[in-house]
Amino acid sequence: MTNMRAVRKNYLIYLTMILVFGGLIYAAVMGGGHWLHASPLRPVAAGVDAFTQFKTVLHDNLMHPFAVLLVQIIVVLVTVRAFSFVFRWMGQPGVIGEIVAGIALGPSVLGALYPDMFGFLFRPDSLTNLELVSQLGLVLFMFVIGMEVDFGVLKNKIHETLIISHAGILVPFFLGILASFYVYGEYASHQTAFLPFALFIGISMSITAFPVLARIVQERNMTRRPVGILTIASAANDDVTAWCLLAVVIAIAKAGTLGGALYTVLLTIVYIVVMFAGVRPFLKKLGAFYSNKEVINKAFVGFVFLLLAVSAVLTEVLGIHALFGAFMAGVVMPSNPGFRKVMVEKVEDIALVFFLPLFFAFTGLRTQVGLVNTPGLWGVCLLLVLVAVIGKFGGCAVASRLVGESWKDSFIIGTLMNTRGLMELVALNIGYELGVLPPPIFVILVLMALVTTFMTTPLLNLVERRFASEARTPSAQRRLLLFFGRPETGAILLSVYKLLFGKQLSCHRVIAVHYTMGTDVNLVNAEQFRQESFIPVDERANYLGISVEKRYRVTDNLVSDMIATVEAEAPDILLLGAGPRFMADGEKSMTVFFGLFREKVDDVLFRVSCPVAIFVNRGYQDGNEVTIWINGSRDAFLFAYLERLLEEGDGLVRLYVSGRAEKDYSGQVQHFAGRYAGRFSCCPCIETEELALLPAHGLLVLSYAACEDFAARHIFTSLPSLLVIKETL
Repeated sequence: MTNMRAVRKNYLIYLTMILVFGGLIYAAVMGGGHWLHASPLRPVAAGVDAFTQFKTVLHDNLMHPFAVLLVQIIVVLVTVRAFSFVFRWMGQPGVIGEIVAGIALGPSVLGALYPDMFGFLFRPDSLTNLELVSQLGLVLFMFVIGMEVDFGVLKNKIHETLIISHAGILVPFFLGILASFYVYGEYASHQTAFLPFALFIGISMSITAFPVLARIVQERNMTRRPVGILTIASAANDDVTAWCLLAVVIAIAKAGTLGGALYTVLLTIVYIVVMFAGVRPFLKKLGAFYSNKEVINKAFVGFVFLLLAVSAVLTEVLGIHALFGAFMAGVVMPSNPGFRKVMVEKVEDIALVFFLPLFFAFTGLRTQVGLVNTPGLWGVCLLLVLVAVIGKFGGCAVASRLVGESWKDSFIIGTLMNTRGLMELVALNIGYELGVLPPPIFVILVLMALVTTFMTTPLLNLVERRFASEARTPSAQRRLLLFFGRPETGAILLSVYKLLFGKQLSCHRVIAVHYTMGTDVNLVNAEQFRQESFIPVDERANYLGISVEKRYRVTDNLVSDMIATVEAEAPDILLLGAGPRFMADGEKSMTVFFGLFREKVDDVLFRVSCPVAIFVNRGYQDGNEVTIWINGSRDAFLFAYLERLLEEGDGLVRLYVSGRAEKDYSGQVQHFAGRYAGRFSCCPCIETEELALLPAHGLLVLSYAACEDFAARHIFTSLPSLLVIKETL
């Protein structure tokens, strides 16, 4: 009752306050009406209704530069996400979709199909704001790229990487300058001098997209393979060298001559020496105190960003572009993995997800494919694409072969180093801003960047297939492949292989595969995830006395990549782990298995060309009784697994044969009973429902077809742990 009185009192006070002060405000406003004659503003013209006034206000608000920028950001982000999803579904890096999305938003597609919408979204007077925001995003992105350069890897592979990376710069650079002799006279002489034009063509041929390359190496599980390590190291060295070379080219382009650029080059060298000899050691000491999230604070993060801004503005003033300063600021950051992990996490997501799409959109606004409208220009396009591929792919592949790599690894390195992607667009935009690259040549080089990036994945697949026969193991040694999701599942699947192959398991080649979903995972996090995911597998492998090859990948296309991995490895059997309710709701179940719906699981089961075993864990423990169920001729292949269990193991194995199949297999049953007396028993005439009475902690081995029958008869959930085997089609 007291509470109700207090509430009423508060409402009364509030109402009184509104009425009194509202009336006073109204009286004060009306009292100021006599000042209207002194104001330059006049009331709205008579006859204009309130809704018309409202529409005018809405239009003015929508045309405000900030509102226009926000609308542009919304359109760009939605379009980029959609294109990225489509290209990842196609098996291509998402960055290609983002680049294509930028071109689609430009005059080549949106401007041609819907000119009014294009004119509304991207008015010429609104592009300055979009450019400034995208440039800020590029500064942050280049800072991240600099932090991802691992000098430890470079030191370990210094001799090979110097030869491979510099061959991948010198050869295409030389070929690019040669090509510029053909291109310059007709297409660029009216706009720029030959020297800066030729140098920019050369540097455009030489750049490798380190971020895209690193993502592809991750996704293809090459981060621990020698060829993957060598490629990452070569790309990092290429990145550092190319950006230093680009700084020199920019200086020459702005000065016009080599002599005029000398002072800029000398000051740039001084700047680099100061960054490495002075700033880097100082940051190394500071980084020792800020190596984890618990102690890193906002003051230090603010200092790092201040250093980034100072470095960027210094290089901008020197005349070699702010992006080089941002890159160098990232390179000199403390090498402590914990510190870099924290800083990368703070910057990378916002740079990749928010700012870079704006850069792609702005690049797309400059890319008018219609400018390449003559046979001569298409000939130039074909020439520059061929020069880019021959110079980069050929130069790196031959150099790799000369330092002792196999032809397969040499082709893989050449293919990966030929990837250009985003880094190429950054350099091209700089050339365009400086007026060195005429619009048609700029468009041609953007198309070249797209082609060389798009061809990477198909070419890698072609190389893998071409050399697949060389990697096959002798027939006496089996390839045993297993995929696991949760780390502890991997250890259990190793025990299943131990059950099937016994002491012979150590003679076979066991390959454990784990995927992390999401290709936006950076290199530092991916390495941490890889190590943590394989800890239980390593522990179980040591306990069993076997060696396990580990494969790890970051992916957004789990099913496609699983199938591709199986086909590349060509295993004798594939083992998967499933949850306890796999197939529990009948054949049309939507039960999630391995992060996938049942229909997608079937894609794996029916598209791979090897036997597949699915382990459904319901509390199985090593040493418990194993039961095999055979229900007709379709399950006859299970006798091979029965013999292996008896020959390689030492536990009790029970065979259940359906009544209709008893006579067909009586001879084989007698053979096993005589040879493995005491360890083998058979119950020929069993009803299907009786399988539900098996020991709860045992293991039931059956065919995939039989498992579907059990699911349809609703006894699936009553069964013990299962090993469901589907034989090769």
